[in-house]
Amino acid sequence: MGDVTVLIFDFPNDAFGPDRTEALKPLAEDIAGQHGLLWKIWTEEPARGRAGGVYLFESRAAAEAYHAMHAKRLAARGITGIEAIYRGVNEGLSRIDRAPIP
Repeated sequence: MGDVTVLIFDFPNDAFGPDRTEALKPLAEDIAGQHGLLWKIWTEEPARGRAGGVYLFESRAAAEAYHAMHAKRLAARGITGIEAIYRGVNEGLSRIDRAPIP
């Protein structure tokens, strides 16, 4: 793959639990269909009022396109203070440690 990219989103959040999970299922289904997305792990830290996700994209370009779209979507929901971090992936070492890289 070579250009596999991790994108980490983190932002303020005040809704957690089963109700949030149920309410966000349509969003999760939409995210699953995004171009270049290999997988996403949803993250939550209720004690700090933070949520977000760790995404693996097939390329940096796909990650950047998703970032631009998703940041706008979050802002439209009134979410501010969004942090996003990009990282490349060392596939050889990651595979040794059971990373789910196709």
